[in-house]
Amino acid sequence: MEFVIQIVMTGLTMGSMYALAAVGLSLIYGTLGMFNMAHGLFMTFGGYMAYSAATTFGIPLVLGIVVAMVAGAAIGMVTHLVIVRFMLGTPDFGTNVLVATAGLGIVIEDLLLKTYGGYPYPQPLTVDGFTRVAGVTLTYQAMIIFVVALVLIVGVAWLLKFTRFGRAIRATAMNREAAMLMGVKADTVYLQVMALAGMLAGVAGLMISTQATLSPQMGGDLLLKAFVICVVAGLGNVWGAGLCAFVLALLEAAIGFYVGVRFGFPAMLLLVIVVLIWRPQGLFGRERVVRL
Repeated sequence: MEFVIQIVMTGLTMGSMYALAAVGLSLIYGTLGMFNMAHGLFMTFGGYMAYSAATTFGIPLVLGIVVAMVAGAAIGMVTHLVIVRFMLGTPDFGTNVLVATAGLGIVIEDLLLKTYGGYPYPQPLTVDGFTRVAGVTLTYQAMIIFVVALVLIVGVAWLLKFTRFGRAIRATAMNREAAMLMGVKADTVYLQVMALAGMLAGVAGLMISTQATLSPQMGGDLLLKAFVICVVAGLGNVWGAGLCAFVLALLEAAIGFYVGVRFGFPAMLLLVIVVLIWRPQGLFGRERVVRL
């Protein structure tokens, strides 16, 4: 029973971080219809900005989270203003913006590499100490990660469901032209969505770096896992992405414990293949009917 509790605790901690990354990626795809290849570097950027603030000013973890949120939102807004908004409505938008954001990710990674070097850094924004739950050791850092992720995800869910801003996002995602006829400023909505997704990514990068190390290359693995989660849930389904993040993290933790850590992510990829064969639209996605 102690092993089961340990797996659940580990899965919830990893799921919290994965959910922050996947929800933002899914939100962008659902609203703008684009896959942001720079999303992993948004996470890395948020982690490094929090690291710089902590080493320079000695700020606590709470302020570090704020710094990561601001940094992620800022890089998301810059991405939209410099790249995305000029491509909206153009032929082959999805392909072109995928290539453009991939290039942006390479640029960000190279800048971080030249600024901080290629060696991994330990994230100073951590909380020491632990407690024991049912005979299982649980660190305070893992508890903070879970609580922060839960607050942010519930906050985003409330924002999308019960506010005017959320209704504008959902309306724009459903039909951009119809939303604009109803007075919704679609360009402003797109900018806000990129900022919101970047904010979540920045916090995810900070939280993940507290569990491992901070390096310019960390974003690639995070992006791949977030993409796997979004595919399983159904591209563009924000609620499904959050739920699948926890389920897949629990699966990865269980396989890592009983079989081996190196088999956790391959098992997730195998699950993607099974889901795509069984339900190409994802577990929570809707099948689209195209009339020719």
